[in-house]
Amino acid sequence: MVSIGGFDIVKTHKEFSYIYRKGKNQHANSVVLFYLPQNGVHKVGFTATKKIGNAVKRNRAKRRMRAMFYELSNSLKDGTYIFVAKAGLFDTSHEKFHNDFKKVLLRAKAITA
Repeated sequence: MVSIGGFDIVKTHKEFSYIYRKGKNQHANSVVLFYLPQNGVHKVGFTATKKIGNAVKRNRAKRRMRAMFYELSNSLKDGTYIFVAKAGLFDTSHEKFHNDFKKVLLRAKAITA
């Protein structure tokens, strides 16, 4: 199975739907986090809707989120994470995106400082 920073990838619609229903959500200007704490589970998913733009823009958004997740993955708690790109992602610098990403993780209490 493919993994990013020790986290397995969420791929099925059933898993995404479950996390959307049961998980806590946190919003920032460029990203939304759905987080479901679970002991011993390390899963992550990334998504970008068609509201973001064409396939090139959606793929770029997911690449940026994966890279940021990889940077912060060592300090994350157990659980399942789903990151959803927002349109503001393309207008933000790397530093601002880093701050937004960290902000949603801190609000969800998913990161060990």
